[in-house]
Amino acid sequence: MHEFIPDMHHIILSLTAEYERFRDEAGARQQKAYMRNQFEFFGINSPDRRQIYREILSRFRVISQTDIEPIIREIWRLPEREYQYFGMHLADKFISKADHHFLKTIELMITCKSWWDTVDMVASHVAGTFFSRFPGLIYPVISQWMESGNIWLQRSSVLFQLRYKGKTDTDLLFRLIRELTPHEDFFIRKAIGWALREYSKTNPQLVIDFVRNEPLSPLSRKEALKVILRKNSA
Repeated sequence: MHEFIPDMHHIILSLTAEYERFRDEAGARQQKAYMRNQFEFFGINSPDRRQIYREILSRFRVISQTDIEPIIREIWRLPEREYQYFGMHLADKFISKADHHFLKTIELMITCKSWWDTVDMVASHVAGTFFSRFPGLIYPVISQWMESGNIWLQRSSVLFQLRYKGKTDTDLLFRLIRELTPHEDFFIRKAIGWALREYSKTNPQLVIDFVRNEPLSPLSRKEALKVILRKNSA
């Protein structure tokens, strides 16, 4: 039996109670160190987090964008990283029903408390699904993201098509990669290689030709060819 949410604080209080029940101080120290001490943690492992998500979402009925957006905004302000993980899970479950205004929430999740553990999932799942539903927004929004100078928006620009396979707009992907190739940031170079590696599962020859003809960084090149080289050596 689902319960309606009177306001966002109700679900956040219940989420906090569940997180406290599973708190693991030793795990929290390990997770914090793994994330370079940028975030606090409850120390909850992935299976237990999934159990908590099921419990919370079976107890409450999150029915609309007006429910979800304030929850995500609020939990993105809270210190422990598990809150943001729940926000991503909530966004991913809802994104197939969101309207175009949800873009602002996506951008918040990418640009606030930014690190690969949240940005990559938001980019490839939430933004990826969003843009597949609103393709007319791809070029204007991605252009803004690229021009922003924010490395996480730029990384997301390269990664949002990660799951598109044969529907990948390769002209756009290759143009973005060419624009970012001179970038010296590790996360940008890694994203370039990752996007090419994923697309190589769909069209390996096109990726081989692109890598051969572009002045990619050694890191991007290595990442791009991983799957291809593995298959060739098998």
